[in-house]
Amino acid sequence: MALDLFILLLIASLSAIAGGALGHWERVHPAWMRSETRHAVIAFGGGALLAAVSLVLVPKGMALQPAWASLASFTGGAVVFMACDRYFTNHGTPLSQLLAMLLDFVPEAIVVGAIITRSYEEALFLTLIIAAQNIPEAFNAYREIKHQSDRAGIGRHALMVISLAALSGIGWGFLGYAAFTPEHPLLGTIMTFCAGGIVFLVFRDVAPQAKLERSWYPSLGAVLGFMVGMAGHLFVAG
Repeated sequence: MALDLFILLLIASLSAIAGGALGHWERVHPAWMRSETRHAVIAFGGGALLAAVSLVLVPKGMALQPAWASLASFTGGAVVFMACDRYFTNHGTPLSQLLAMLLDFVPEAIVVGAIITRSYEEALFLTLIIAAQNIPEAFNAYREIKHQSDRAGIGRHALMVISLAALSGIGWGFLGYAAFTPEHPLLGTIMTFCAGGIVFLVFRDVAPQAKLERSWYPSLGAVLGFMVGMAGHLFVAG
């Protein structure tokens, strides 16, 4: 079972690394992707994040804890990551997209570890949904770090930063495997806390970057990203 979990978590982590590598390819060969398409990829990632919040993190998290704890942890997540985003912005280190990716990836990796003993099929499909989300989210994170950072040292190592963050998902997944059952209340708190942070970051950083004047197609990217989450939710729910 531990080997199966490692393979699933490795797939999810490698998908984020692949998204970062795609961002690097776009930097080396900027003509391969038109501006409108880049904005659509950003919007796709935002749609996938919103799907994770509305279809996985919030409903499952609220089912595992009292209503007051759900509201408190959701609000706490938004406040904590607002503080983080302000800190990074004030220090010329834009990491909001990377934070958004991790806020999505970390709780879902923990859930994969927690549920694999109950249902390998559910863990497998959740891994595939995570992988589909990680690619555009890591692509967006790479572009933000590389093209907007005032600190060249961070920009030069953007892919390494994303890769290390992605590989941390393996550790988070095994934490879920060792410490949580699928019905653990603290697991619900983690999910709603991260959901609050995601909602803040999507509307603070992701959605504004997806907007392009006199272009309507990028918004469809958000719809498609949300549809990926819908498809996964419907499949798992049967």
